[in-house]
Amino acid sequence: MLNRRAVMTGAAALASTAVFETLPTRAALPLSGSASAPVYRIKVGDIEVTAVGDGYLDIPLDLFPSAKADEADALYAKSFLPKGPIRTWINTYVVNSGGRLILIDSGTAKLMGPTMGDLPKNLAAAGIDPKAVDTVILTHMHPDHVGGITNADGTAAFPNAEVIVRDAEYAFWTDDGIASRAPQDVQPFFAMAKGGVKPYLSKTRRFDKDGEVAKGVTAISAPGHTPGHTMYRIDSGGASLLIWGDIVHCAALQFAKPDWAISFDSDQAQAIASRKRAFDMAANERLLVAGMHLPFPGIGHVLRDGSAYGYVPTAWNPVL
Repeated sequence: MLNRRAVMTGAAALASTAVFETLPTRAALPLSGSASAPVYRIKVGDIEVTAVGDGYLDIPLDLFPSAKADEADALYAKSFLPKGPIRTWINTYVVNSGGRLILIDSGTAKLMGPTMGDLPKNLAAAGIDPKAVDTVILTHMHPDHVGGITNADGTAAFPNAEVIVRDAEYAFWTDDGIASRAPQDVQPFFAMAKGGVKPYLSKTRRFDKDGEVAKGVTAISAPGHTPGHTMYRIDSGGASLLIWGDIVHCAALQFAKPDWAISFDSDQAQAIASRKRAFDMAANERLLVAGMHLPFPGIGHVLRDGSAYGYVPTAWNPVL
């Protein structure tokens, strides 16, 4: 016997069937094939800092001379990473105080392969005009940090900017005598460094002591990776950010194994000492850190993990 509920249920089923039978078939949304632009913005007190990616590079484990394959594999697994080449990121940071627009490091341009050199398009995605950048500060002068300040035609990529760099770093990479005595595979690095700063010769400011190099930006010596490798601490309104350059090249390995230097270090023992000092500073002061080779955006905190260290990436915050 039919009742009201049965009639209503049957009618609804018939109606829905009719609707679905008459709806046209729609194509699925095509796959995009790309990720969103690597741009991430935070506030440090009254200063706005924007992480802008330049790309990435996959490097082999044998670039870490002290690394043991079984230990590395265990650390990869702990970080949910596959075995094989290590992906290292190329990050830059734009510091906007409202009065100055500072770029810290500039990526590679196209000096080191097709997976890098994306800073220009990613600055555009961030709404940052290269002509508005009035200062470029270098942590050091390896090509993945200095390469992006010069266009392919040799002109300045940031035409209105002065360049700030530690004197020991500049003197090392622009010394033809040192370059001539360097191993053959390293000599191109000298040429790239000199070519990078060439358009800025009249607008380069060199410093030799730690201290404030721009309002709210303090240089802190951290040699070893290169002779004049420098970290920069941003301080504003009681908040701080330590932009530490190349203290770490692989987060999955070097927080747990701070003694694992990379072959690119000019003085591995000194680089290890600088890394431990930076880790201690960040952990003791609970500093927010930013690293040029940490997974993008390369911003997070350092914690102690027994005799080693750990890394906690920052959580995305939609509110500045």
